[in-house]
Amino acid sequence: MTKFDETIPTLNIIMCGHIDHGKTTLLHKLSGRWTDTHSEELKRGITIRLGYADILLSKDHSGINRENKGTPLRYVSFVDAPGHEMLMATMLSGAAIVDAAILVVAANEGIKPQTREHLIALQAKRINHAIIIQNKIDLVTKEQARANYEALKKLVHNTIAQNAPIIPVSAQQEVNIDKIYEALCAIPTLERNTTGDPLFIVARSFDINKPGTTPDKLNGAVLGGTLKQGTLKVGDEIEIKPGLAIKEANHLSYKTLKTKVRALFKGSHKLDYITPGGSMSIETELDMSLGKADALSGAIVSHIGKLPEPAYTLAMKYKLFDQMLGTQQQTAVDPIKPNEMLLLSINTSVSVGTVKKIKNNEAELALRIPIVPFNGENIAIARNVNNHWRLIGHGEVI
Repeated sequence: MTKFDETIPTLNIIMCGHIDHGKTTLLHKLSGRWTDTHSEELKRGITIRLGYADILLSKDHSGINRENKGTPLRYVSFVDAPGHEMLMATMLSGAAIVDAAILVVAANEGIKPQTREHLIALQAKRINHAIIIQNKIDLVTKEQARANYEALKKLVHNTIAQNAPIIPVSAQQEVNIDKIYEALCAIPTLERNTTGDPLFIVARSFDINKPGTTPDKLNGAVLGGTLKQGTLKVGDEIEIKPGLAIKEANHLSYKTLKTKVRALFKGSHKLDYITPGGSMSIETELDMSLGKADALSGAIVSHIGKLPEPAYTLAMKYKLFDQMLGTQQQTAVDPIKPNEMLLLSINTSVSVGTVKKIKNNEAELALRIPIVPFNGENIAIARNVNNHWRLIGHGEVI
């Protein structure tokens, strides 16, 4: 395996859009990897969990490619988010660990409720760079393609994607894949904070051991996510908060976990240390069973003693949208009410909170699942409407 060059600019991209508009197929054409690997995903043909892939873009005489030929331009890691309306919380978790987005819209189906919802979710998560993919262009006429293009321009007007390129693509026929590579390389290089205490945001956790592995070759629990700031090195002593969920007598509590960094990866590259940028994973010395089934997703990792204590109450400043998102009908968003239950997405953690106090545009909530609070962290706010969580606004921790 070639040594990873940390000086190459890194970009973390989320693939989002309405269900069955071709996100996972497009990512396969871009990266050469299928991210639907969960058995239920393979059976149903949709993305349920966050999927990951990575590429190194290079430039040679034929243009920009992922063949590792020529001058390295950019390392790109992708997060494939589910488009199904009932998996909005998973999409929000994915949006918390990226720098930019690819919003996929099938030209033969047009703009759907989750297209609008995902676009606004990107704004709620402060994603400021986007590429719009007008997919399945081979299934429509020239006139239909033009009408779809105009609808997309209208959709993104006055949003974070207002100036985003709109690229006509056929993922199945591999049309204009090279134009997407060019657009990825045109996104401005983002500043990374490598100083201060490390903050690693956990989006997935795994047991990577195969059945039959002998004890001397077992790997510890693995945490997948991204480093928001600082530097982590192999051998560092770390803590994970809120940590392990423990249920006793119908009471749920959380125990902070302490361990060591056993190995570090950026994509498929094994490293001695990691700095912010890209999808990463930490192999720990924890028992592998602790990482199963995303048990530690939503947690925060840092050096021991550097994280605030998990909190079961949250004070936030918020702003509500004018219209409800994710529904066919346009419905005004009602004000937040005392004792109402809201779904809150903060970094990759998702918790349900009950509103205890409201004053002007500030609210205090009691949380079912604790969060690790940092002032100024953005919050995506959803309300239960007809048994579906719908985005109604955004805010920040105060």
